[in-house]
This record gives sequence, structure tokens and C-alpha cells, in this order.
Amino acid sequence: MEKRIGIEASIAIAEAVGLCDADVVAAYPITPQTHIVEHLSEMVADGHLDAAFVPVESEHSAMSVCCGTSAAGARTFTATSSQGLALMHEILYIASALRLPIVMSVANRAISGPINIWNDHSDVMVERDVGWVQIFCENGQEAVDLTIWAFRLAEDPRVSLPIMVNFDGFIVSHMVEPLFMPDREMVKAFLPPFKPLQRLDIDNPISMGPVGIPDIFTEAKQVQQHLLTQAYQPIVETLGEFAKVFKRQYKPVETYRGDDADVLLLTMGAIGETAMTAVDQRRAKGDKVGLVRLRLWRPFPFEDLFRALGRIPVLGVIDRCISFGGPVGPVACEVKGALYGRKDHPLVVEFVAGLGGRDVTVTDFDKMFDALFEAKRSGKVPAPVLVGLRE
Repeated sequence: MEKRIGIEASIAIAEAVGLCDADVVAAYPITPQTHIVEHLSEMVADGHLDAAFVPVESEHSAMSVCCGTSAAGARTFTATSSQGLALMHEILYIASALRLPIVMSVANRAISGPINIWNDHSDVMVERDVGWVQIFCENGQEAVDLTIWAFRLAEDPRVSLPIMVNFDGFIVSHMVEPLFMPDREMVKAFLPPFKPLQRLDIDNPISMGPVGIPDIFTEAKQVQQHLLTQAYQPIVETLGEFAKVFKRQYKPVETYRGDDADVLLLTMGAIGETAMTAVDQRRAKGDKVGLVRLRLWRPFPFEDLFRALGRIPVLGVIDRCISFGGPVGPVACEVKGALYGRKDHPLVVEFVAGLGGRDVTVTDFDKMFDALFEAKRSGKVPAPVLVGLRE
């Protein structure tokens, strides 16, 4: 049975990790993810979670510990944000290369400088190519559900890869909202005991992470690419299995009022909910606008995106990050690359919004839709727009 309770999302995520019977939590506190690991430490200290809680001196050390414990066969969890994720950077590659099924919550927050503790996606966009499965949440319920799901997917023997569960710092992490919290029996019905694909065992020794000389390095990277792209089908299957148990369905790409839309706007993360309000208001005025919500970031869901877009003439893409000196937005760049060469692909209008925690309001979305209709009328793509830029 599930219980509907009012709870801070970070605390709920920690409770979800406890329901998954994590064996090891290795973490270093950093705003705004700290409440997750603080609560997990309390759960361990109070005897509510039979796990080892490893306090470390840095996020680099946290991910190093996670690699060691996961390699030894322990169900392993950590959480981080912003500069902490950046400090983990070099070890993230190792976790994926060794196929270690670590689950990590990332409370997305701006990368400094100037110093900023508020939300955008600049931290995770830096980590696009580290070889992890990466998924985005819109609210606390999704963050709880996809944390439970992440353990199931990561430990699937067809996958055996680490997973980042991304949610907007403060906007989601510190929000108190009514959530459905599952009980332990429901989680057990969905998440089987962890059976490592490979593990360090002194009685059956194996080598993990040996030197990759030039003669085998390219082939090793080819295998990584194959494994991550082939994880797509298990992702879809396990999300479907999650829906059967918990009655909540998540898909790699989801649309909102997009079937008959004249223009579409693509979002990632919590701003999608505000965008839906803007869509409803424009629809009430007779404007056929819709939304595409990109949930799965890696592996990139190409076919799902193509189906969601259909033959739409104009697509707006919102980035929460700037790619300095190159294409302005990494998500827009990715979408345009996916569409390249496809017949009748839409005009893509780039927006950068909500940097460093700046509010993205219904009025802002309204202006974006105006820009999309103008691009549809003129057939011209405007220069990338920094939404809410002060003159």
C-alpha cells in the first residue's frame, strides 16, 4: 500500500533509497542535495537502514568509495550537486567503464562563477559524455519514483551501468508537496535482490580496470557505446514494469497537448510544469501550442523525439545552460544534430532560460510562443534568445 503524505522531496528520496535496501551510502554534503544524505545518515544511525554510511572528505572521494563498494557487490548510492559533481568528474568515467551499477541523485545547481547556489543545468551538461544513464524529473514524485526505478535498471544484467537521477535544486529538492510513498513490499515486488554481474572476490579473483593499451582502447570504447545505446530497450521495459506495480507511467519523451499543435516547445526538468500552464492559457485563447518534455538524456531517445515532433514546422528548445564559444545551448545542439538530414525537419528556435535560478514565468513562456509563431510566419530562425535578460 502507498501512503499519500506531505514531505520534502529530498527526505522522500532518502526514504526511497532506504526502501531499496541500499548497502552503502558514500557522500559529501553540498547545497542543495545535503538533506538527502543527512537523512540517510540519520536512518543508518537510528537503525532504520542496515547500511554503511561513509562520510568522506570530498565528492571525488565519495565517487571513489562508490566505485569500490559497487565493485565488491554492494548496492551503492550517493548524491551530489554542482561543484561536487564537477569534482567527481574523472571518477564518473571509471564507474561507467567498469559497468558499476551506482545510483546517484543530482540536485541540479549552477556551476560557479560568480558563486551561485541556485538551480540550472550547467552542472549535469558538463557530464553529458561520461557514459552514465541520465534521466530528468519534473517534481518530487518523479524523483522518488525514478530513484527506485534507477536501482532496478542499473542492476539489470543487460545494463549494469551507473545512473544519474536529475532534479532541479531547491525548486524540487526543497519543495514540500504531497507524494505517494510506496511501502517496502511494493518495492520488493519491483526490485529483486542485487546480483552483481561481476564482483571483486578474493576466492574468485578477477581484474577490473586494467591498463587499456592502444591495441584495445578503441574496442573498449565501442563496447561502452554499444552498452549505453542498447540500454534503451531495458529502460522502456523497466519503466513499463514500474507502471504495472506503482500505477504511474514514465516515458523517455512525453508530450502535452502536442497532437494538433502548430508550434512546440521542448523542456527538461521542473520548468515543464510551468510551461504546461502557459500552454493551457494559450490554448484557451485559441492558439495551438504544445509541449515536448525530454525526460531521458542518455541514451538519447532519437525515435521517441521524432515521433513526438511529427511534422511540426517550428520547435523551440529551452536550455538551462550555455555552451560558451559554441552553439549556445547543449540541448538545442543535440536536438538539431538529431534532426539533421531528416526530411521536413522543423525550424529550431533556441532559448536559454532560468540560469542561476532566475524565475521562468508563464509570461516568459508566452513570449517564447510568440517568437515561435513569428518564426513560423516568416520562415526565419531568430538568433538564440536569453530569456529574461536585463537591458
